[in-house]
Amino acid sequence: MKDLFEAHDALAVAELIRGRKVGVREVLDASLNRLRAVNDKLNAITDFYDGELLEKSVAAAGDGPFHGIPFVVKQLMADCAGTPTTVGSRFFAKEPVAANDSAAVARMRRAGLVIVGRSNTSEFGLAPTTEPAFGGATVNPWRADLSPGGSSGGSAAVVAARALPMAHATDGGGSIRIPASLCGLFGLKPSRGRISLAPIGETLAGAGAQLCVSISVRDSAALLDAVAGGEPGDPYRAPEAEGSFREATRRAPGRLRIAFLRKPVGWQSMDPALVAAVERTAKRLEVLGHHVEEAMPDYDPAATGAAFGTVMCANTFTNIQVRANGRVPGPHDLEPVTRLYAEKGRGISAHDYIRAVQTFHRTGRQLGAFFERFDILLSPTIARTSLPLGTVRMDGSLEEYEEGLAPMVAFTSVCNAAGVPAMSVPLEGTEDGLPIGLHFVARYGAEATLFSLAAQLEQAHPWRDRRPGGVT
Repeated sequence: MKDLFEAHDALAVAELIRGRKVGVREVLDASLNRLRAVNDKLNAITDFYDGELLEKSVAAAGDGPFHGIPFVVKQLMADCAGTPTTVGSRFFAKEPVAANDSAAVARMRRAGLVIVGRSNTSEFGLAPTTEPAFGGATVNPWRADLSPGGSSGGSAAVVAARALPMAHATDGGGSIRIPASLCGLFGLKPSRGRISLAPIGETLAGAGAQLCVSISVRDSAALLDAVAGGEPGDPYRAPEAEGSFREATRRAPGRLRIAFLRKPVGWQSMDPALVAAVERTAKRLEVLGHHVEEAMPDYDPAATGAAFGTVMCANTFTNIQVRANGRVPGPHDLEPVTRLYAEKGRGISAHDYIRAVQTFHRTGRQLGAFFERFDILLSPTIARTSLPLGTVRMDGSLEEYEEGLAPMVAFTSVCNAAGVPAMSVPLEGTEDGLPIGLHFVARYGAEATLFSLAAQLEQAHPWRDRRPGGVT
């Protein structure tokens, strides 16, 4: 039982449970023991459920495809009844306590998942690393001096360490895909409106999304099947998929038209190791029968980035006000960059905010035109090969923070602005053995195409046996 998730993904373990080869309690106890041991080294889990709270999680788990599988939910964008969602902040460590599960969490429970705790995140998910002042830094299992990325770094670290086969993750500018890349995992950000964010609002003008990081493509696909769909009154709803996403992993993607990038849009160059990783992947795709050529979408990255800044600042200020319910943050309740973002957000006019949202929409139309010519856009997931702890600072100036942020979101954030699906696939590595994720983007609503391609690549170039060896 100790090494159960070393050899099995979540669906495989659920099948063992259904076949009575292992018991739910047996899996749960072994997983919690493994998680606690791993967490002593990684600092990835902020809260473990035990006692009555754990028993409620066991009782709430339905008889779905993941029946009996332990699961952690990130401390951001998702509520679990009876506990606070801290958003990685000291100010919200104890309140408000959620009265109910958020819509996606309720669906996760119905799918059979047993929620056993909450995973670490950067404060308000603002940083592409997971080093909050409240709770401390999460360590990358591949090397103790590296960050697992963020803001879903807690979830990614425990999955990379094979303490769980998958874990909840959210993505407002790359926060599923960035840690997936740095931790050697599969991570897909769904289309805008594919998964309801109820009861919260649209989240970053529609840029926010959630799903998971996982060791297998089919686990992510099956989870999306379980949680996809809207709630009454949702501001966005993605088009209905043709068949299930898990079914998409079982069929060939056909001959896709794939464009690739040697550098981010608007940049002059990129690390040669990342260029080589893209070129090798492009050749693999050609061998698999796809049409591959170099091409760059036409959008204004500076305008999109500025729009993101406006939306993030305004949302940070507003979310603090709403969640605080009249409480006022003290001088040490928020990290310096969070406070600076909130102060900047306080002064943003309705005119500026609307212009930012319009920029998001214009960017979406520009990418939409690009995907009339191509099915997929390939690049690295991030414009770095690793992320040493302390690289992205939340305790300095906005200029320092944004300098650290830029290479982390150079490929990912435009997908959030446009609302299109994108995934990081762990196909490559550095000379010293660290994982490199390759980024694949598709047109709005085309998650099935991404899953089909990912499953084809997973079969042709398996990655599950590539695991960190040092920290855990």
